[in-house]
Amino acid sequence: MTTFPTSGSHIGATLDLPMSRRRPLKSQALTREQYAKAPRPTLYVGIFAAWLAAAIWFQPRLLQLLDMAYNPASTLALWAFILFINFAWLYGIYNLGVVLFAIYYNRFGKQKSVTPTAVLTEFPPVAILYTTCNDFVEESVVSCVRQDYPNYTVYILDDSSDESFKRQVDEFAARYSGLVQVIRRPDRKGFKAGNLNHGLSVAATQEPYFAIADADEILPTDFLSKLVAVMEADPSCGFAQANHRANPYSTSSLSKSLGVGIDIHWKWYQPLRNDYGFVMFLGHGALLRRKCWEETGGFPDIVSEDLGFAIHVREQGYRGRFVEDVVCYEDFPDNVRAFRIRHMKWTRGTSEFLSKKMGFLLKAKNISWTEKLDILFPTLNLPLTLLYFAFMINANLVLPYFFGHPQQVTFVLGSTEYSLPMITLDPGFQVIYGWDFYLITLLTFFAPVLCFVLELAPKPLKLFRFLSHSTSLYAALSPLSSMGVLAYMISGKAFFLVTGDTKQSEYHEKSRQEGLFTRLRNGWQDFLAKSHPDTRLVQGFEILTALVFGIAALAMFQISFMGLCLAFLLLPMMHHIKWENKAFERHCIPSLHTHHRRRHPERIQRIRHESRVFWVWVSFLSEL
Repeated sequence: MTTFPTSGSHIGATLDLPMSRRRPLKSQALTREQYAKAPRPTLYVGIFAAWLAAAIWFQPRLLQLLDMAYNPASTLALWAFILFINFAWLYGIYNLGVVLFAIYYNRFGKQKSVTPTAVLTEFPPVAILYTTCNDFVEESVVSCVRQDYPNYTVYILDDSSDESFKRQVDEFAARYSGLVQVIRRPDRKGFKAGNLNHGLSVAATQEPYFAIADADEILPTDFLSKLVAVMEADPSCGFAQANHRANPYSTSSLSKSLGVGIDIHWKWYQPLRNDYGFVMFLGHGALLRRKCWEETGGFPDIVSEDLGFAIHVREQGYRGRFVEDVVCYEDFPDNVRAFRIRHMKWTRGTSEFLSKKMGFLLKAKNISWTEKLDILFPTLNLPLTLLYFAFMINANLVLPYFFGHPQQVTFVLGSTEYSLPMITLDPGFQVIYGWDFYLITLLTFFAPVLCFVLELAPKPLKLFRFLSHSTSLYAALSPLSSMGVLAYMISGKAFFLVTGDTKQSEYHEKSRQEGLFTRLRNGWQDFLAKSHPDTRLVQGFEILTALVFGIAALAMFQISFMGLCLAFLLLPMMHHIKWENKAFERHCIPSLHTHHRRRHPERIQRIRHESRVFWVWVSFLSEL
C-alpha cells in the first residue's frame, strides 16, 4: 500500500491507493501462435466424465419414478423433476471441478504458466477511460491520475444527467487540466458501450492502448506500467484483465459482510482460465488494445458489452490474459437496494447476451469448445435461475398435487394433544434415496460455496457469518431473477441500470410527472423493459411468491423450505432499510429513541445482536 499526499484543496486528507504485489512477473516474449492457441481441455473433460458417470449410476433409480405416473401431466412433472436433478448435478460437478483444478493450478500449474512481459524502453501513450453516470467518485478518479506511468491521459466519459455530478466532474477536471479531459454526449444511446465507443471515436483516438475504470474503482499506481509491459510483450494479447478485491476502506455494513466473497471468487475462479478456459474481459480494471477495438467494430451495443467484446476479440485470433498480481479495488453495493439493482442489470444483460450473441459464439471457428463451455457455464447461471424457480414450483406444488397423500401430524404440548393436516409424498419416491443420493445432493448444494469454505476454514466464525449472510441474500434472489428473465423474454430489451446512481432519477422523476392511466401503461412497459427493483410490481411478485410457497411449506410441514420462503418475503423489505436494520431499531422499537440510546447503550447492543441472530437463523433455514 502506497500513500500519496494530496495536493491543493481538492481532498482534505491522504488517499491510500493499492499497489500490486511486488512478486516480479517473468519476462518472456511469446509468438502469436504460442500465446493465442486454445487452452487445454482437461478441466471440462474431467467435468463431463464425472457427470456422465453420476448420471449412469443414478439413472435407473430415477427412471423408476415414472412407474408412479398415471396420466400425461403427472408423467411430465416427473420428467421435469428427473431432468432438473441431472442438470443440477452437472453444475455441482462443474463448481467442484473448478475448485479442484484451482488447487492443482495453484500448487503446480501456475509455476509453469508464464506471464509475458517486456522491459519498456519506450512508453506508448495510453488512454484511461473513466466512465460515470450520476455516480462520480473522486477517490476513484484520483487513482487514475496518480499512475506512475509517464505517458497517459485520463478521459472522463460523463453520461450524468444530474447537474451536481456534472459540476463535480468539471471541478475535478479543472484541477488537472493538462491531464484530464471531460467527454460528454447528447444522449445515452448504447449505454456504457455507446459511451466507450463515443469516447474512443471523438477523443481518445491516437493511443494504441486504453484502460477502462468504473466509477467506483481504485486502480493501483503501477496499473499501467505493469499491464502495458504485458501487452507490449505479445501482439496477440487483446486485453490484460487485472485482479480485483473488495474495497477494504468501504464503510458499508453490507460490503463488510459480503465483500470478502469478491476476493475469494476472483482468487479461485479466474487465474486458471489462462490455461484451462476463456479469459473474460470483465468490463473494468483492464488494459485493451485499440487495434482489437477497431478490428471488431467497437464494443457491441448490448448491456454485457464486455463479454460481447471478448468473444469478438477471440474470434479475431487474440486472447485475453488475467494478471493476478495487479490488484484493483472495487466497491460492493452499499445496501440491499443497490445490490438488487445490480443483480437485475446482470440478469437481463446476460439474457440479452445469450439472445444476441450465443449463436455467434457457437458458430465461432477460432473459439475452442473448451472456451465456449467456459463462457456458457457461468453465463447461463443467472438466466437458469428461472429453471430453478420452475423446479421449486414443480417440487413443492405440482408433485404434491399429483403424488401427495393427506396425513395428520400429532404432537403434544404439555398435556394437550394437537393434530395438524399435512401432505406427504408417495412412498414410491423412496426408491431414489440412499447414502449415495444424499452425498451427491449435498455435493451439488455445497459445491458453489466450496471455495469459500476452504478459504475461510481457519476462521470458522467468519465462515459461518459469511455463508449465513450471503445465502440469505443470494438464495432469496430467485423470484427477482426469474422475473427479469421472463420480462426480457417478452420484451427483448435490456437496460443498463446504474448501481451507483442512488437517486435513480431517470426512472422516478418521469413517473411523478405522469397521470394515473399513463403511469399504469408506462409502468407496465417500463417493467417489461427494465424490471426495476424499485417498482411495486416487482416487489409485489416477490411477496406473493413468498406467501404461496410459504403456504405450501406449511401444508407439507417443510420447515427448511419455510426458511427460504421467509427470505423471499424479507428481501423486498430489506430493499427499503439498511443492512444493519437501523430502521427497525428506530421505528419499530420505541425504547430506541435518542435518549434511550444515550442512557441504555447495553440494551441497544443486545437488540442489535438479536437482530443479527434473527438474520443468521433465516439464512440457516434457507441453506437447509
